[in-house]
Amino acid sequence: MAETRVKSEIAGKVWQIEASPGDRLEEEDPIIILESMKMEIPVVAPIPGTLREILVGEGDSVQEGQDVAIMDT
Repeated sequence: MAETRVKSEIAGKVWQIEASPGDRLEEEDPIIILESMKMEIPVVAPIPGTLREILVGEGDSVQEGQDVAIMDT
């Protein structure tokens, strides 16, 4: 299996975690929801695969380009 690192496209705060390790995700399924500038922005699966690990927790701040999850594809 190949490893895919899911990156945040914006800086923000992790508002909610939507998926759990072991979940099978389709392309565009939400993994986490970020809050940025009073907007909720989903970070989604870039391709179908299984979520291996979430690298952030609710309330954590993330930077643009930061790895937030790892998927097996």
